[in-house]
Amino acid sequence: MIHPSAVIDADCEIAEGVTIGPFSVIGAGVKIGRGTSVASHVVIQGKTTIGEENTIFQFSSIGEIPQDKKYSGEETLLTIGDRNIIREYATIHRGTAQDQGLTSIGNDNLLMAYTHVAHDCMLEDHIIMSNGASLAGHVDIGDYAILSGFTLVHQFCHIGAHSFSAMGTAINRDVPPYLLVSGSPAVPRGVNSEGLKRSGFDAETVRLIKDAYKLLYHSGLKLGEAAEQIAGLAGGFPQLAVMAEFLENSRRSIVR
Repeated sequence: MIHPSAVIDADCEIAEGVTIGPFSVIGAGVKIGRGTSVASHVVIQGKTTIGEENTIFQFSSIGEIPQDKKYSGEETLLTIGDRNIIREYATIHRGTAQDQGLTSIGNDNLLMAYTHVAHDCMLEDHIIMSNGASLAGHVDIGDYAILSGFTLVHQFCHIGAHSFSAMGTAINRDVPPYLLVSGSPAVPRGVNSEGLKRSGFDAETVRLIKDAYKLLYHSGLKLGEAAEQIAGLAGGFPQLAVMAEFLENSRRSIVR
């Protein structure tokens, strides 16, 4: 159902079963998948593709141009997968030509009120961004990561899968998978053990991840040496292989 007061551009694609509330604006080039619900006073602009069964709450702004002075009107993209929940006053911007021209959000994510996803960010699946959490441009976030309220992430940082940031954390370096971080700037506080248990990690795997954490932060080894030892432990344990690959590909070094 589309409310008669909604403004819908003729050059957009809206699938069956989509609901759009009063006074929402859907711009040219937007595609919205089956079963998605758009509340009142939502603005969706640009080459934005939204998948199926998403729930978008009132006053969200999705697909606007990036907050980047280098942007000069290039046609860039935003893609959002399925079953995401985007709460009130969330803002999500399209990509820039200086990167891949794409901002991407996966499936089953929860973006709470006043969250911000800047240009060229790449979010995977099952991520939670609590109220006021904000990402600068070019940030990557892995599966099941949780950013607590008012977490701030510097541009080009990579947040690993199953990691957890405490309230008010300021992240200016990469956060390896499975870590718990807090502070401004962020420092490691241990392994996100409770989150791993909730995600079904068995006790032996959690123990191995804790051993890898000790190599990184309590062994006295240089980062490269610790990363080599973690890679050596990863055989037969894909969870450790994820950490080893992350360390090898880190762009901004890691929180230490």
